[in-house]
Amino acid sequence: MDTEIKAEFEKAGFSLVEEDEILQKCLTYCINYKLSPADLVANWDIYFLNRQLNGLRIEASHLDGFLTHLQNDQKERLIKEEPNIHIYSSNDIDMLHGEEQDDIKEGLLISPNHLNEDPYLESNVGSTPATSEKPSSTTRSKLNSRITPFGQRMNKFVSQFTFNGQIVRHSSSSRAPENMFENMDDDVIRRVQPNERCSLHIHCSLPERGCRFMYDRIEDRFNSLEDRIRRHSHAFTASGLYGEPDDATLASQKNIFAVGMICCDGEGRLNDKSIMLQCSVEHSGGQSVRIDLQRLDQFSFFPGQVIGIEGHNPSGHCLMASKVIENLPLAPDVGLPPAKKQAMDHEQNVSSITSRVLSVVIAAGPFTTTDNMLFEPFKELLAYATRRQPQLLILMGPFLDSEHPEIKKGTVDRLFDEIFSDEILRRLQDYIQYMGSASRIVLVPSIRDANHDFVFPQPAFDIEIPDDAKQQISFLANPCSFSTNEILFDCCTVDILKQLSSEELSRNSFDASVDRIGRLAKHLLNQHSFYPLYPPSESVPLDLSLAPEALDIPSTPDVLLLPSDLAPFVKALSYESSGEEGVSCMCVNPGRLAKGIGGGTFVELNYNKDSKNSYASIIRI
Repeated sequence: MDTEIKAEFEKAGFSLVEEDEILQKCLTYCINYKLSPADLVANWDIYFLNRQLNGLRIEASHLDGFLTHLQNDQKERLIKEEPNIHIYSSNDIDMLHGEEQDDIKEGLLISPNHLNEDPYLESNVGSTPATSEKPSSTTRSKLNSRITPFGQRMNKFVSQFTFNGQIVRHSSSSRAPENMFENMDDDVIRRVQPNERCSLHIHCSLPERGCRFMYDRIEDRFNSLEDRIRRHSHAFTASGLYGEPDDATLASQKNIFAVGMICCDGEGRLNDKSIMLQCSVEHSGGQSVRIDLQRLDQFSFFPGQVIGIEGHNPSGHCLMASKVIENLPLAPDVGLPPAKKQAMDHEQNVSSITSRVLSVVIAAGPFTTTDNMLFEPFKELLAYATRRQPQLLILMGPFLDSEHPEIKKGTVDRLFDEIFSDEILRRLQDYIQYMGSASRIVLVPSIRDANHDFVFPQPAFDIEIPDDAKQQISFLANPCSFSTNEILFDCCTVDILKQLSSEELSRNSFDASVDRIGRLAKHLLNQHSFYPLYPPSESVPLDLSLAPEALDIPSTPDVLLLPSDLAPFVKALSYESSGEEGVSCMCVNPGRLAKGIGGGTFVELNYNKDSKNSYASIIRI
């Protein structure tokens, strides 16, 4: 029978790494659950797709989760055959011994009336009111029957990474990291005195709600790219370090300086032989020329990047590059309209709020695990925020992920707007009601939100909320720029870091310290754009006719939020200009709040004056 099992796996395209051990366990599964080899492999296909495993190699470590899948599948079949049957588990034993589940102890923010609403009972697992009353036996049995793999984890919150941890111990404006998880598992949440309300000024949140899209033309794309090259040319000239750009397509034996956009001579990724420089209409009639990179010790290029380049073109067909200028950072407030400059100056002069000090919790979706629509990680995040009492809670989409298995299959039994309202907005309203008027929430959508427009740049959510909540919950566009307590935040929920990572062509000198993630983030600041990649990724519905100024980064922000599928990080990006230390920016990727059937990560940030004195922690659920 083990030979048949192996043949079925190979027929499906899978290979076994530890063959003897895997076949022995699979044989046991077939005997215990009365499965044929074909049925076993069919179940593995379902498990493989649901867990989104990479590659077709089966390892012994995968079989523990596969066994749980088989057990759950058998339990569901028994329940369908006999609807009134009750299958006992360890949860029943714990209940009989009076031991409540950790998730039931942890809950908060949901009023007692909500527990009696049958349509939402299953979504409120682990969210009981923060009172001394214990749930009834009937309610407890219903709650225990919905315990998920996410709820069975041992550690609630684990600090995965700390940025400037040694500074915060001596800072009076932040809590010490060693006290971060103190009293984390208390049954009763001890409310601290509320923080002072932070300010919130929106600098850019375009396009407007209700805008029309999918009307972009080739002319709009051409004008947008030409405008980027022209603005960079003027900026290089205005710096005084370089002369007027020359035509790089003309044959010349002398050294020239040119400005243009990196592109590929065909389809596929960039390489040393396919890289081209697309020049502007103003200086070269829009023609392009091949670039020879042999003389460069280090560089970092991607399609759509606008650069300054020095070299000579002896034949007129190939520009021999001797120096590349990628960095042209902006100083703070450069490029802001005069009205916005005046408003920010006025804020700095008359604001009664403590200047440039802020506590904030930052999280990015998905907000629920792939095996259900219970939004358990989101409830855990709100429970943590309720303890920590941040002044600002920044939530970035996707809130209702279009890639969720149940949404892709169409098996959800409620409208997307209803799910968003019930699972996200209602909990946020409970959160601000509990926290008081000092707390603020910012919501930024994602192109993966199933209940929102699939376009980029993307307007804010067009949702009506009660008037009392409008003062504390703000809906912004994607991307957006806002300041709070005089700290400038820029945010973009498109995974530009991952897309740049797959398109970048780079070379580093042997003595250079390589910080690839920091380099990718700096590309956005150097290009003054939230999305400098062109052509865009196939997954990004880029519309350059829809508020093109929404993609601009006119000034270097204090905090740049770039949620990504890449490993979460907090980095301080600094520049050197003319040998002097220039502006700095704190770049944050909070990771995903939910990953597969488990919890993900989020970031707690205590900003104090600048990035050198600020403290941040990446926390894993």
